[in-house]
Parts: sequence; structure tokens; C-alpha cells
Amino acid sequence: MKETKVNCALCGLPVEIDGFTTNTTEGLKLFCCAGCVSVYRLLNGDKLLD
Repeated sequence: MKETKVNCALCGLPVEIDGFTTNTTEGLKLFCCAGCVSVYRLLNGDKLLD
């Protein structure tokens, strides 16, 4: 069975820990760490959904 790897929506590193996500107008984005989530939210505030 092959495991699907997901890369961080900001930096491209592999996502190894669940829970670092945010909903956007483009769908659910996954991140590798809290830092990437924070930077993404700062740079893309107009795309965020509540």
C-alpha cells in the first residue's frame, strides 16, 4: 500500500503532523507547522473563510 504525501501549502515541506490547516476560498490548505499557517494567513487574509 502506497502512502500519499502531502506538502505544505506555503513552504512545500512534507506535512507530518495533523492539525495545521485553514479554510480558504480555494479549499482546505494543509501546513507543516504553526509558523506556516500564521504566515499564510497574514499574506492571504482576503482568501480566508471563517
